[in-house]
Amino acid sequence: MSAVQTSAPGTPVARRGRLTYLGGRVAEYVVVLFVALTLNFLLPRALPGGPLKLFGSPEALARLTEEERAQIATEYGFGDPIHVQFLDYLGSVVTLDLGTSLSDGRTVTEAIGDALPWTLLLVGTSIVCTTLIGIALGVIGGLRRREGKGAATLVGAIVVDSIPQFWLAMLLIVWFGVNWQLAPTFGATGPDGVTITGVAQHLVLPVVTLTITGIGYIFMYTRSSMLNVLTSEPVQHAHARGIPRGLLVRRHVLRPALLPVHTLIMLDIGFLAAGAIVVETVFAYPGLGRLTFGAIAARDYPLMQGTFLVLTLMVVLMNLLADLTYPLLDPRTRTGGES
Repeated sequence: MSAVQTSAPGTPVARRGRLTYLGGRVAEYVVVLFVALTLNFLLPRALPGGPLKLFGSPEALARLTEEERAQIATEYGFGDPIHVQFLDYLGSVVTLDLGTSLSDGRTVTEAIGDALPWTLLLVGTSIVCTTLIGIALGVIGGLRRREGKGAATLVGAIVVDSIPQFWLAMLLIVWFGVNWQLAPTFGATGPDGVTITGVAQHLVLPVVTLTITGIGYIFMYTRSSMLNVLTSEPVQHAHARGIPRGLLVRRHVLRPALLPVHTLIMLDIGFLAAGAIVVETVFAYPGLGRLTFGAIAARDYPLMQGTFLVLTLMVVLMNLLADLTYPLLDPRTRTGGES
């Protein structure tokens, strides 16, 4: 009896268990973040070419002597030994001084600060649309799995999920931008500057692209979760007791079926920000994705490291938030001796 009491929610043992769990998860993500920072530092330097091409044409660079090349590299910090560059990079991350972009002269923090709000607007709008549509279709597909509509929805989701983002973006530009002229095809603002109407119009095609290509796996995950719950013993027993279908779905099916989808959506926020590189580039949308693409093309090491860092932090933080919030939504997953 005492063991049950000491492990009940709110007791010291339960609180220590939760703190131990949270501390362990945070420690794991600290290790993950360090590994990600290391990869963020190494990946730009693994690309062919280098930042020297920013300082002149290929013909001009070919005339530089090795001493002149070394002088330029040392002046901009990428001529030091690799371990020195890595330590400088870690120091810049800790102090939030990410250096200066080699391609446009702005500080990396300023460049990211200008681009990040546009990406958050694009990703946030896409997540809302993708989640609402994907979950609604997944619930319908799970409930009507034996009907023709359910099978057609499943086939349609599989087809949509296989569409490449860049291909769909180009089709939307041709149809809605060139042929029908219903929506702008590049940029984020109109000729009048930043206005609600102009921003909304320029947001339509990128959001449609991300939403269509993101619905498929949320639909399939929701449908699979619905099927698992519908065929579980508690739901079968409730159905045998004569509970009406609508009440059964609302009280006994939806909540447990949608709990795993919560984790998927949290992870999707981080990965969608990284996946927006293609869409932002195609639509010339001034977000973090397009900034990253430009930095890669220019071999702009400081800007690449900064954008990679932000994208990595978004993925890691969304993973951590999913881990920390899931036990709050589903008490059965709590650890530390709670019952």
